[in-house]
Formats: sequence, structure tokens, C-alpha cells
Amino acid sequence: MALVELDEADLARLAALHDVMEPQFSAIVERFFAAIVTNPGTAAVLSHPDDLETLRPILIDWMSTGLRGPYDDTFCENRSRIGRQHVASGLAQHYVVATLSLLRREYHDCIATHYQVVEARLVSTAVNRLLDVEAALILRDYQQHSEKRLLDEERNVQANKMLAMQTLTAGLAHEVRNPLNSAKLQLELLERRLRRDVNDARFLEPIQLAHQEIERLTQVLQEFLAFARPPELDIQEHDIVALARHVLEIEQPLATSRGAILTLIAPESVVADVDSSKLHQVIQQLVRNGLEAVSEGGRVTVRLVSDPYNLHIQVADDGPGMPDSVRRRIYEPFFSTKDSGTGLGMSIVHSMVKLHRGTIDIESTFEGTRFDVAMPRRPI
Repeated sequence: MALVELDEADLARLAALHDVMEPQFSAIVERFFAAIVTNPGTAAVLSHPDDLETLRPILIDWMSTGLRGPYDDTFCENRSRIGRQHVASGLAQHYVVATLSLLRREYHDCIATHYQVVEARLVSTAVNRLLDVEAALILRDYQQHSEKRLLDEERNVQANKMLAMQTLTAGLAHEVRNPLNSAKLQLELLERRLRRDVNDARFLEPIQLAHQEIERLTQVLQEFLAFARPPELDIQEHDIVALARHVLEIEQPLATSRGAILTLIAPESVVADVDSSKLHQVIQQLVRNGLEAVSEGGRVTVRLVSDPYNLHIQVADDGPGMPDSVRRRIYEPFFSTKDSGTGLGMSIVHSMVKLHRGTIDIESTFEGTRFDVAMPRRPI
């Protein structure tokens, strides 16, 4: 309340105004209902008679507690709850402002009738300050929950797009897998015959190159399949520190080739129920992205933080960071800033984290990027 400078004198004036206005609360509510039924927007939302009867005691309590207080955490939470209820009912935000305006007029009319000019001015000032607080509290939560609802709708749209893309990808991967396996088999037969009948390196070398390309396509196909049909989790108890250490051992040659420093900061052991192969893939993808982002002499740090219930795997690099346009799309399938690759790596990471009922957050500035994977240590 200090934010709008409601002092002790203001609080006393508001309490006194409550005693003056309390007998009129029911009449004010009736005038409010009359305004509701004549407005098409509010009438559509509050169309059932029971809606108005439910609203009646809420409005009376709102006016009463608004003037009497106490202005504590409960008061703030009650006002926030009103904002959330308005969002849930589908009542547009401008109707909340209109309601406060109507209430303000009722207060000022009563003040003008019952107070002398000088005191009326002081009481009106206190009321204005109070209703400014009311508006700020209600509209703050109204805005937050409206944004959340819009975000949820956007997530549903994205989820539907993702499902359609996964279905398409699964079909394409199935069509590619059979001829690819057939080509691999025929190439192996050809290689055996050449080794038996000719054994000439000039013929065998192109076959080896073809083998390598088929293996590369097979890896791409595996990524497509992992994206299209995320497998079920095989949850078992594992030491996450040991798992992370194994990832760093595998990625150390890449770090060395780039002149980068790869570091693990973790307690001696952190045990959690996870699918080790999928979590291994998550950490490895994040570490590899970090190593590819840093320049020579750069650093990628993996940090494990845990409490009895949750596990955080943080992978940070001191590269140049990523622009917002990239950060917003980083989990989007087939989106990549690299010249090669499928653009599925981070999509797969995101889906595997979700399978573990976890979340993944990104912080990125010109000083570097940090991914924070959070998940429960035990199944929920």
C-alpha cells in the first residue's frame, strides 16, 4: 500500500467511509447488475441468473474489505483471484476497468452527499488511491493469466503441428529405410565378390566410400525415427555424475581439436531414476553444441546441481551467444544454423527431456549460452 502513499489518516478515512456506505452496498450492487444486463458483452458472459447471485456476495465483500482492510497478503491474493476468475469466465479486460470506474463514481457520489467540501476532498483522494491499488492488483494478474492462456493456445497449435510433422517424418523414414537396407546388403555382396574374384583396390575404394555414405544416411535416418517416434523410457537408477563424465570423455577429442576446455563441476555422486541412454544423448548434444559454439581457448562447463527431489544439468559455454531469432526457434524441427545436419538434434533433446517430465531453459547473452535441464530425481 505504500506504493500509492496510503497513510494512517487515509486508512482511517476509508474505514469511516465504510460505515457510511455499508447500508448502500446492496443498492450499489443492484445498479451494477442493471448495467451488466444492458451490456451485450457482460450479459453474454453472465447470462445465467445464478451467475449474478454468485457475484452478489463477492461484490459486497470486495467493497467492504476494500474500505476496511486489512491490506495484507490475503487482501492482495483476493484481488489477484478476482483477476484470475475474470480470465476464466472470458470477461474482457476493459470490463474490469469499467467496473472500477462505476465503483469509483458510487464512492464519490456518496462522499459528496455525506461530507463537507474539505473533508470530502481528502476522503476522495484516499478512495482514488485505494482504487488505483485495486486496479493494479487485478489487472496485473489478469494480464499474467491472459498471457498464459494465449501461450497455452500457441503451445497447442505447435503441438498439433509437431504431431503432423512427426507423422509425415515417420512415413518418409519408413519409405527410405527399406531401400537403404537393400542397397547396403547389395553393396556388401558386391564387395565380397570383388575381394574374392578381383581384389583390386581401385574397385574396393569406391565401395568403401559408398559404405561410409550409407552409414551417414543411416545415422540421419535414425535421427528422423527418433524424432518421429520417441521410444518409451527405460527408467532405472543411475549415477548421473558418472554418465556426464562418460559424455565428456567421448567429446574430449572434439574439445581438443577446437582448442576448447571441457569441465565437469559436480558432487561425487548424484543418483536419479532416468533412461541413461536418452539422458546421455541429451547431455552429449548440449555439450557438442557448446563446443561448436566456442572459439579456440573457449570453455564449455557441465554443472550438476541437485536436491532430494530435483536434478539440474546445466551446460554453459562462453561463445558469442545466440540471437533471439535463433533462440525462439531452437527446438523447431529441421531448423539449423549449420551448413550440415538435419536440424533435429535439439528437437530430440526437447522431446527426451519432456519424456522425463522435465523442462529445459535457455539463457543467452553476448558472453555465452547456458542450457538448464531440470527433471525429477524420482518418477512423478
